[in-house]
Amino acid sequence: MECYKCQSKTKSCGKSSLKLPFLSNNRQLFNKKVSSIPPIALVGMPNVGKSVLFNALTGIYMTVSNYPGTTVEVSRGLAQIGEETITVIDTPGMYSLMPISEEEKVARDLLLTEPVSAVVHVVDAKNLARMLPLTFQLMEAQLPVLLAVNMMDEARRYGITVQKDTLEIELQIPVVCMAAALNQGIEELRDRITPFIALQSTMVTV
Repeated sequence: MECYKCQSKTKSCGKSSLKLPFLSNNRQLFNKKVSSIPPIALVGMPNVGKSVLFNALTGIYMTVSNYPGTTVEVSRGLAQIGEETITVIDTPGMYSLMPISEEEKVARDLLLTEPVSAVVHVVDAKNLARMLPLTFQLMEAQLPVLLAVNMMDEARRYGITVQKDTLEIELQIPVVCMAAALNQGIEELRDRITPFIALQSTMVTV
C-alpha cells in the first residue's frame, strides 16, 4: 500500500502508509441501494474517538460538506447494518444540548430537527461520569440512544473497569464497550444498532 501523499503517475516515494484494521475497501456499498431509513448519528464530546468509529463503520469513503448556513463541516458515509445500507453522520463535537458554540448548535440542530434512526453517543471510558450528563439529555429529548463506551483499551491500562450490564439496567438503553481504534466492538455495535433499523424499517413500510 503506497503512501497516498507521494503517488504520481510515474513514481511513488516507496514508503508504506499505515494500514488500519478498519480501512477496508468499501466500494461494494456504493453499488447498493441506499436505504430510505433515516440516518444514524454519531454524537459525543471532542477527543472520544467518534471520528475513528465513523471510519470503522463507513470505511474510507465519505462526503464532507458545510451544514446549511454555517461554516461547520459535517461528514456523511455509508455503513452496512444488517441487510440495510444506511447513511451515518459524524456530528460536530458537543458537550451539551444547550449549545455555546456554532459546532454544538449544528450538532443539536441535526439531532432535533432531522429524523434519525439511532443516536450513538460515543464516550471515553476513562471519563464516563463526566460524559453521562449528555446521555441523559439525549434520553430526555426522547432520541433513540445507544451508548458506545469507547477507548476501553486505555481504560484498562488505568485499571478502570466498566460494568456494562449494570449500565444497561440503570440507563435502560443498549450499551457497547469497545476500542474503535483497535477494531474491537465494531461488529457488536452493528448488531446492537440493528433493532433500531428494524423498527424504522417497519415504520417506513407501514
